[in-house]
Amino acid sequence: MFKLDTSTLEINQMQQQMQHYFQTHWKLFLAEGIFLIILGTIAILVPQFFTVAIVVSLGWILLFGGTFLIVRALFFFRMPGFGLWLFMGVLQFLIGFLFLSQPLEGILTLTLLMTLFFALEGVAKISFALMMRPLAHWGYILFSGLTALFLALVIWMGWPGTAEWLLGLLFGINMLLGGWSLVNISLRHKDNSL
Repeated sequence: MFKLDTSTLEINQMQQQMQHYFQTHWKLFLAEGIFLIILGTIAILVPQFFTVAIVVSLGWILLFGGTFLIVRALFFFRMPGFGLWLFMGVLQFLIGFLFLSQPLEGILTLTLLMTLFFALEGVAKISFALMMRPLAHWGYILFSGLTALFLALVIWMGWPGTAEWLLGLLFGINMLLGGWSLVNISLRHKDNSL
């Protein structure tokens, strides 16, 4: 019984803190939401570009990150775990190189990873929405979470034929809906901050 009361009290305190942040910083949340809507709309209009851009960007990040890990491992070759650091660096370097040299295979790989991302994000957003439930407009976050789960299902069902454009399109839709939910929540808390 005491544990339930403590959990309820902690949830109530968290909800009050979240409401305070939304009321105090509603303009920041509004700007973030508008930015996500614009970026999401662009990704929806040119999904092939975003799909390739995601793979190429990640390829360069992995290539540079892997190079850094390799150099660091070689510089500290007497450090415990040298072999593991070197292995991680070589692995990152090779995956980055493969993403850059064979972007189609990178697109297929990332599309599967995005399926996992959308599924996990959907579960997280639904959980977050249920924690927010007494606050106004908590349903927007719930809707965004359900949409992320639906997008994961769409990717899985259309695999592999739609991978070339689906990644950018779904990324754009997810960003658009996330931005829409932030705009609505921030405008709701704008009135309460005055």
